[in-house]
Amino acid sequence: QDQLQQKIICPGPVTCLTASPNGLYILAGVAESIYLWEVSNGNLLAILNRHYQDLTCLCFTDDSSHFLSGAKDCLVLVWNLYSVLQAEPSQIPDPRHVWSRHSLPITDLCCGFGGPLARAATASLDQTAKLWEISSGELLLSVLFDVGIMAVTLDLSEYHMFCGGMDGSIFQVDLCAWPVQRDRTFQTERENGKVFKGHRNQVTCLSVSTDGSLLLSGSHDETVRLWDIQSKQCLKTMNHKGPVTNAFIVLAPANMFNPDGKPSVPLPKFSKHLHGTESNDEQGSEGVTLRLGLHQQDSEESYLEKAEKMYAQMYSTREKNLMGDQEHLTIQVSELEEEVSTLRKINKNLFDFSARIITKPAK
Repeated sequence: QDQLQQKIICPGPVTCLTASPNGLYILAGVAESIYLWEVSNGNLLAILNRHYQDLTCLCFTDDSSHFLSGAKDCLVLVWNLYSVLQAEPSQIPDPRHVWSRHSLPITDLCCGFGGPLARAATASLDQTAKLWEISSGELLLSVLFDVGIMAVTLDLSEYHMFCGGMDGSIFQVDLCAWPVQRDRTFQTERENGKVFKGHRNQVTCLSVSTDGSLLLSGSHDETVRLWDIQSKQCLKTMNHKGPVTNAFIVLAPANMFNPDGKPSVPLPKFSKHLHGTESNDEQGSEGVTLRLGLHQQDSEESYLEKAEKMYAQMYSTREKNLMGDQEHLTIQVSELEEEVSTLRKINKNLFDFSARIITKPAK
């Protein structure tokens, strides 16, 4: 039987939710805000308010170093996780990139492989799907369709981008097509062999198997379909009792086949307030809290401040020695010049000796 491990009450309706691949952090979109929790202790680490309308989608890079957020304000923001974690609670950190090339609400996000060097795909109601480079923030490809795009995903090798439309069609875009064009129009009548047809309502989610042979799709027509990518044939249809909002393919964990398997680490309760701002912090609670020098008390210096002060003292002492004691410096320079002169003589003698041996005629 399914057992509820933890019930987490959020500040409002959650419109999107994702976990970092390393399992350390949880992101949730609540109205226009992004909430970031630490899984191990339930602390609320950050509340990011840089979108102007409700969040629609969140996505991590595969190395958990960055995450992307999309909203109804037509913006996609790229965040550096460690910059967010080290920002002071009173300040809202700046995103690494702001992508504003879409003209209608963002509906889906997908990150490829490569961490901060990966490519990301975005889908929007403006009938376009776009491919971006996370490191530079540049737009690599924009594909225009006949319908609004509700879902997007990439295969593992990133040869193809799959886009789910509002009319139930799924489009396959070749990312290695020649000639290379940054702005492209997907003409359904010409590219009939690259369309999956079967859903009767908008496609809400897409997922590709690790070997790149199968495509999973969910739709508001209350079905989930499994497709063979090569032939575009539907292999299996699973019916549900309501619109499908999310579905994806995952590798089965080994613990899944163990009937006695239970979670080894229980989830703590997730905080409702930012970490460090609670008025009644529990005294004597077990565990160690690591704070990166930004949540320190006013009367006590942080480790980073002490290190900076020590470095400044060392640097000033070194500078004083170099600038103040000119006589000592002159003696050092003359000694070094003598040593260089001696080494040059030794080098010349070695060269002459080697040259005589090499040019000596054989008997």
